This record gives sequence, structure tokens and C-alpha cells, in this order.
Amino acid sequence: MLVVAVLSVLLFAWLRALPGGPVSALLGDRATPESRAKLEAQLGLDQPIFVQYWKFLERAVTGDFGTSTGVQRGAPALEVFLVRFPATLELSILALLLAVAVGIPLGYLAARRRGSWLDNLSITWSLVGVAVPVFFLAFLLKFVFAVELGMLPASGRQDTGMDATRVTGFYILDGLLTREWDAAWNAFVHLVLPAIALSTIPFAVIFRITRAAVLDVMDDDYVRTARAKGLSAMVIRTRHILHNAMLPVVTTVGLQTGALLAGAVLTERVFNIPGIGQAVAVGFQRKDFPVLQVVILSAAMVYVLVNLIVDLSYAMIDPRLRTR
Repeated sequence: MLVVAVLSVLLFAWLRALPGGPVSALLGDRATPESRAKLEAQLGLDQPIFVQYWKFLERAVTGDFGTSTGVQRGAPALEVFLVRFPATLELSILALLLAVAVGIPLGYLAARRRGSWLDNLSITWSLVGVAVPVFFLAFLLKFVFAVELGMLPASGRQDTGMDATRVTGFYILDGLLTREWDAAWNAFVHLVLPAIALSTIPFAVIFRITRAAVLDVMDDDYVRTARAKGLSAMVIRTRHILHNAMLPVVTTVGLQTGALLAGAVLTERVFNIPGIGQAVAVGFQRKDFPVLQVVILSAAMVYVLVNLIVDLSYAMIDPRLRTR
């Protein structure tokens, strides 16, 4: 919670230091000095900064972050976040699953075949994944597979004519819960291209960490002892090598949560996905400070929660940590 508290201070100060401020965002360019002074008094912006911050905390605890001035004018900022968050979370989960499902096995195979064509090709692929900007790859995938080949949808979360039942806000999950299989599949295919684009950087990082961790573990004494005991190759690979190489990999997966949330801003804009990434982009463009506050603080809380889960998982991976 200390991280969130510090971030709230920085966020509060930073947003109020931006050119224009919330008063200009609400009144526009035709604001008069009298109207600005009146609105500042209504919003409490004429009070000392520490008083403003304390009132901001009091409202934030109750979920009152103000009213959206640009993303969805007139709607509560927290409601804007809650409506859009499922879209971003659904995209991020699929992208992370894709990065883990490809990155860990490929990193393990590349380490086992160090110096082979597979190892060299995988390293090159991972470097390209880091070097190519997410927005460029997103536009490239969209042009090739959606525009030229017509294999996958170009934008949105579902077809506009899809009559699907909304339950949780997660379109794939909603389709599964209501047994509307066509709606679930339609939502899934809409996520394929953005998930691939968003997963490239996490995949590259997870692959490199997995490869390095496996190479480090393969030369340890207990692995040589296991081979000397005559244990099967499958047991040595799973229980002694891959299992003990997972600690840095799990840490990396947790840290990539922040990269996914940051990458979602560009990915959602390219594929026109109404998530919190798109809300952040529109919020900065239209100076929607209430929405920016709730989105950034909530993203920080999600990041802290994920890394807490990662820390707790260490004891499950390495039994030696349970006695510390």
C-alpha cells in the first residue's frame, strides 16, 4: 500500500502541474477570469495544496474520483473505469498467456540446444520482438491479416451485429457462461491480432530469462547427481531443471504486467478496443483528469496485487523459502 500512497501523491501533484489544469479542461478556451475563479472555488482549487490532497484522498476512498470531462462526459470516472477495465484485462490475460505459452517452452528448448539453429533463430526472434514498436507491429498485423487477407477482424471486441448477452463485461467469458458459443468465438477472434501485438515484448523478455535460468541450472551439482543416480531424462528436465529455473521466470511474468498495461494504450488505439488504454489516450488528449486519476491508481493497485501473488508463489515453487 506504500507504493499506492506514494503514487497518489505524485499523481496528484503531476496532474495539477500539467498546462491548463482541470479548470481549463472544463471551461475550454473561452473561459473568463470570473468563470475560472468561480469554478476554482467550487472545486476547492483555491485552497492550500495539502487541503486539496486530503480531500482527494477522502473522495478516493469512497470511490468518488469526480466526473469525466472528456472520455465519457458527465459519467462518474470510476464508472468509466469499471466499464472499460474488462476489455483491457481480457486482452492482457490473452497476451500474457500467449507470451508464457511460447516463451517458456521455447526458452527451455533453446537452452537445451545451445548454439544450434533453433537457439540462434529464437534469440533473433526475441530481439526483433523487443526492437519493433508495438504500434508498428499492430498496424502491420492489421494490414496483412485483416485488410489484405481478411482472415481476422480489424477492430472492436465483437461484430456490431452480434446479439450477445452481457453478464460480466468479459465477452469471451460471457459467451461461455450463457452458452452462446458463436459470441464467445467471435470475441476471441477479435482479440487474436491485438493479443499477438501486445505479447511480443513480454514474450521476448520471458524467453530470454527462461533460457538464461535453464542454462544456469543445467550445470548445477544436483543435476549432475540426478543423472548419476540414473533418473529418467523426463524427471531431470521437469523436477530438477525446469522447476528450479522458475523463480526468475515467475518474477519476470509478474513484472511484465506493467508492460502489458502500458502497451495496451497503443494496441487499443490501433484496434479500436474500448479499454482503459484507450481511455488514458483520450483522457490525456482532452485533459480528463478524473479518469486519468482513477485509471492510473487502479493500474498501480493491480500491479501491486499481481506482484504480491508472485511473492506468495515463491514458497510453492521453492520449498526452502517456506522455512524463512
